[in-house]
Amino acid sequence: MRLTVLGSGSPEPHINRASSGYLLEIGDDKILFDCGGGVFDNLIRAGFKPSDVTHLFFSHLHSDHFMDYARLVHAAWDEGAAPLKVFGPAPIARITDQYFGKNGVFSNDLRARTELKPSQDVWVARGGTLPRAWPAPSVTEVEPGFEMSENGWTVSSCAVPHAQPVLTCMAFAVEAVGKKFVYSGDAGLCAELKTLAAGADLLLHWCYRLDGTEASAEMAQMTPTPTEIGAMARQADVKRLFLTHFRTTMDQGDGQSFARRSAQEGFGQSVEIAADLQVIDI
Repeated sequence: MRLTVLGSGSPEPHINRASSGYLLEIGDDKILFDCGGGVFDNLIRAGFKPSDVTHLFFSHLHSDHFMDYARLVHAAWDEGAAPLKVFGPAPIARITDQYFGKNGVFSNDLRARTELKPSQDVWVARGGTLPRAWPAPSVTEVEPGFEMSENGWTVSSCAVPHAQPVLTCMAFAVEAVGKKFVYSGDAGLCAELKTLAAGADLLLHWCYRLDGTEASAEMAQMTPTPTEIGAMARQADVKRLFLTHFRTTMDQGDGQSFARRSAQEGFGQSVEIAADLQVIDI
């Protein structure tokens, strides 16, 4: 398994970090976890085409986790790609229809591209055939506890506390070739995530605030500090821990070093901070 970090930031504008997006390569499959703002551009910068992405899993539907979804689907469609396999919580099916359905946001664009003779000529010259169908991702709405197996890899999930009851929020574990990758999504600490992460070769865990940062009791429960994340990873017998979802202020001054030292205190070994376009072999 190989992981490419396409977005390690938050909803905040950040010169060095796109919002959430992580591409996992297993054999011929390229599995994207979340697709926030800036992830599409980093996909191209990392040397991939939109049509390379075979599967997309959404941890939850905050905008910084799906802002580039429509762009990815539209661009892959324009390459003539097979329909993207999309898995995520409700209402991802309705959102997809609101983008690409008969009366969706892109309906005028799609009618122009598929019905006007000059656009049809361009499509045929590029090797396409008529009539040209509209984008039609294969969307499966899933809930925490969802599991599936495909092409030698398996994915499982659990609920994580974050934005309930408005949003359904999940973490994912992927197992293949004797390795295990776990992506927390945006997650407060919970027994379910610790169980899902047990024995992981790599845990990618969001980190929204540093140790010592003031927070309300509710916010503190939902946003574990690096020390707390490290301690959980140690209890779960995780082999490697990466922190991600860094805010702009956390990258200032000694922020990264402080986060790393704090997480290492809880974890008992080296901890890394994810960076956009970083490639990690698992």
